[in-house]
Amino acid sequence: MIQTLLVANRGEIACRIFRTCADLGIRTVAVHSDADGDALHTRLADTAVRLPGAAPADTYLRGDLIVKAALAAGADAVHPGYGFLSENADFAREVLDAGLTWIGPSPEAIEAMASKTRAKRLMGLEPLGEVTQGDLPVLVKAAAGGGGRGMRVVRRLDELQAALEGARAEAASAFGDGEVFVEPYIEHGRHIEVQILADTHGTVWPLGTRDCSLQRRHQKVVEEAPAPGLPERLARELRALAVRAARAVSYVGAGTVEFLVAEGRAHFLEMNTRLQVEHPVTEAVFGLDLVAEQIRVAEGHALEKEPPAPRGHAIEARLYAEDPARDWAPQTGTLHRLAVPSGVRLDTGYTDGDTIGVHYDPMLAKLVAHAPTRAEAIRRLAGALEAAAVHGPVTNRDLLVRSLRHEEFGAGRMDTGFYDRHLAALTTPAPDPLAPLAAALADAHGRSRFGGWRNVPSQPQTKRYRVAGEEIEARYRQTRRGLDADGVRVVHADARTVVLEVDGVRRRFQVARYGDEVHVNAERLIALPRFPDPAAQLAPGSLVAPMPGTVVRVAEGLAEGAAVTAGQPLIWLEAMKMQHQISAPTAGTLVSLHAEPGQQVEPGLLLAVVRPT
Repeated sequence: MIQTLLVANRGEIACRIFRTCADLGIRTVAVHSDADGDALHTRLADTAVRLPGAAPADTYLRGDLIVKAALAAGADAVHPGYGFLSENADFAREVLDAGLTWIGPSPEAIEAMASKTRAKRLMGLEPLGEVTQGDLPVLVKAAAGGGGRGMRVVRRLDELQAALEGARAEAASAFGDGEVFVEPYIEHGRHIEVQILADTHGTVWPLGTRDCSLQRRHQKVVEEAPAPGLPERLARELRALAVRAARAVSYVGAGTVEFLVAEGRAHFLEMNTRLQVEHPVTEAVFGLDLVAEQIRVAEGHALEKEPPAPRGHAIEARLYAEDPARDWAPQTGTLHRLAVPSGVRLDTGYTDGDTIGVHYDPMLAKLVAHAPTRAEAIRRLAGALEAAAVHGPVTNRDLLVRSLRHEEFGAGRMDTGFYDRHLAALTTPAPDPLAPLAAALADAHGRSRFGGWRNVPSQPQTKRYRVAGEEIEARYRQTRRGLDADGVRVVHADARTVVLEVDGVRRRFQVARYGDEVHVNAERLIALPRFPDPAAQLAPGSLVAPMPGTVVRVAEGLAEGAAVTAGQPLIWLEAMKMQHQISAPTAGTLVSLHAEPGQQVEPGLLLAVVRPT
């Protein structure tokens, strides 16, 4: 029996596994980088071991250090989580060679399936060799890992080499393995996967299907189980293929077999030899704790011959600190508050007051709703997201709510091109026009008790806010009767709650302020100074860092005085395990270059200036 378990991962992943360990009475060990010294997973574990450094390559990708940590902390088992070393056969061998129990499949099974190229060959498929015009579009894909990292769609042959280089660099940074391959890119397919669970006694459970078609940058955003609208014939075929893949490598533990479904046909993608981020929807539908099942399988227990019967429908949404309207740019800062209504499951690696840093994935939390029907699950999840308190950096919360309520999603007709078609409409700002007024009234109440009134009418007070990139001015008056705004009756106002009435309809606003950052219900506002700072103005053609991160590359030969073309890639930033390209806004001359490889940058830092021709 396992007594003490080390989780070789961080954040939400580690916290989720620790929760099951607490239920089973298993002691827990966390590993943490210097950047995660005060992270939630570090605080939750019974024991924590430091991995010196911050970059994944120096910490969470160092299997030797993690095994030493497990031995030093007295662990008798290691769970790899999902991501980092979870599909690394060498790491699994290191764990076993140290006399520890490995919570996962055998190293041989990992080797057979963790590399997407080997997995395809095992299933009778081959990656593309030399790519020709007739093969386009194609997908460059990392052979290891997942999460959308190391993937590039190529639609022109002259873009292929740059895509290969970018994918290799991103994959090496995220997984410690820069191998990539090329395969045909199937547009407008549905991303369908099958969860499997297998024991050491020959039983393999195919635990239904999941639809993971809503993706950005090939990384899943919304997942659900079961996959809606699949013909039973196709669902049976997918389950059978998943079992075949598992049996082909004598698989043990939890894993996922992924497919693209297009025109009624299933195209094998890969087998992930680990638990997936989206496993909670399967847990909800089958009434299982998959982490507990992984542990029992590793202890040698046998599964029942048949899995539990599924019930209802479950949907998961990934809440990211990112701005979908600005090319999904990751955001950093303080997460002041994260709270969701009861009735949904919240998996997170953060708590109030934690810092969202630059080193790791920008996912804040997963929200999961389960209900008897798909329509009820959608309504429950959208409502919970809308009502959640998410106080801190910009997130994708509004996008998630709009996606769930989109007609195409509601009808189950989505595919992997959903955001390609609808992103602009889904990210069009629609700020609540009363939110700035509510913020201003709450601020006024907090600053004054409204003494010393005169008998003459006062001039209106004004307060400016930036809401979704737009500057809005709120105007109100302080009168003998209290606060007054044109066309709006102020029913109540204090520093935290404002009640306004328009045409007989009352609305309540909850206001929270953190410096210049103000949250009014689901709106995020930035209070602006009364007089803008003239020094903050930038010259035309200025390129600034859109996010915090590290400069990993500057275009070859780029120097001040060089001529550049509109859209020419100039600088590459790495932030939160993804690479982001900064291009020339116009044709012209590079008159200033401040970026160099290895440089740490903050949002708004001037990187270069292009003088238009």
